[in-house]
Amino acid sequence: MKTWGGRFTEHMDSVFERFNNSFDTDQRLIFEDIEGSMAYASTLERAGILSPEELKQIGKGLADIKKRVEKDPGWLSGQKDEDVHSFVEARLHEIVGDVALKLHTGWCRNDQLSLDTRLCLKRAIIRVQVQIKSLNRSILNLSKTHLDVIIPGYTHLRKAQPVLFSHYLLAYFEMFQRDYDRFDDCFRRTDFMPLGSGALAGSGFPVDREALRKELGFAQLTRNSVDAVSDRDYLVEFVSGAALTLVHLSRLAEDFIIYSSTEFGLLELSDTVTTGSSLMPQKKNPDSLELIRGKAGRVFGHLMSLLTLLKGLPMAYNKDLQEDKEILFDTLDTLVECLQVAETVAKTTNVNRTVARECVQRDFLNATDLADYLVGKGLPFRKAHELVGKIVLHCEAHKIPLDALPLAEFQSFSELIGDDVYTALSLENCIQSRSVVGGTARSRVLEAIEEAEKRLAIGE
Repeated sequence: MKTWGGRFTEHMDSVFERFNNSFDTDQRLIFEDIEGSMAYASTLERAGILSPEELKQIGKGLADIKKRVEKDPGWLSGQKDEDVHSFVEARLHEIVGDVALKLHTGWCRNDQLSLDTRLCLKRAIIRVQVQIKSLNRSILNLSKTHLDVIIPGYTHLRKAQPVLFSHYLLAYFEMFQRDYDRFDDCFRRTDFMPLGSGALAGSGFPVDREALRKELGFAQLTRNSVDAVSDRDYLVEFVSGAALTLVHLSRLAEDFIIYSSTEFGLLELSDTVTTGSSLMPQKKNPDSLELIRGKAGRVFGHLMSLLTLLKGLPMAYNKDLQEDKEILFDTLDTLVECLQVAETVAKTTNVNRTVARECVQRDFLNATDLADYLVGKGLPFRKAHELVGKIVLHCEAHKIPLDALPLAEFQSFSELIGDDVYTALSLENCIQSRSVVGGTARSRVLEAIEEAEKRLAIGE
């Protein structure tokens, strides 16, 4: 069933017809389309365009379509309709007859599509946020399980200072919490009801937009009909938020790939998230993490595609916008899958405590603490920094760690150094001395975990 055609004298070219049809993609909006159709039928009845009996017929017909799809999703496969809107209207016409032809009074696929995508995206955002929260719960549990494990902190992928493994993990908790909050913002700007905007100029019938807003569960009405049918900012925000979330997931994946390598050995990945080699029997490959890292690029591409799609469009609606649904759906599916896999990794990863302890006892991770110690003795930091550099050079030449250097040799560099230097250089002190808010001291990490628990509990 075509929703247009009166002014045409020739049939559509078959190749172009296939090219033009989008039902294979936008059929995912069918429940949103049915929901919007039912709400719009109600407002047409209130406007006197549909009788109560006609509204009842349409409502039953739409309910029948919904039940059929729920019972047999395969029913949608192979349908030849132009799009999801045409499909619903055609099936409704088959069920209730010509009364179905009244449903599109004052209604255009332009505002209908805007409604469907907004309804879909609101639900998608909630789904993503639930998964982010679940991942953060797993990260928090991993932090609590390994609260006292000390690992090397890195800058430039070179050992820098010792940190608690739990403190390191909480950095990712913060990243994902920001992602969660960004999706909150996206939800607010998606939560505008566009019906009544028509093709672009607004409906010519007395459509009660406020009643539609309430019935469909939107916070606000769109304020301009031209903007309502051409706006895709909310999709850009969602895909952008997804891309940034995948930046964070990719960084986590990269860290875990490196830390679980034989060369590092800090982490051990579970068999449940690794694969083997078809040739090399000994291999245990971090494919789960590599796929997360790889799929991040896929969503970055979607973001660029969507921005490019929009950048040259004249007002208002253009068929180019048909391409936004594939971007939306694949971004959503990819993001949710990556979050789910990352959660499984977080739940099943083990820390090699012995290796971690050995790692932090090498390579002068306590050098900064020696400089801080000298500052505490009255030496200006820049002089302390230079002096410690010379001490490190001496220790490297003699292949001994800082905390094994005899006191006499320490004092040959500076008389400010006393036997209390060994306490200052201990791993425990290196951790506990970083006691500022947000630091890696155990007490601060415990505070951060408690605060994170409260933040996760919001909305539960």
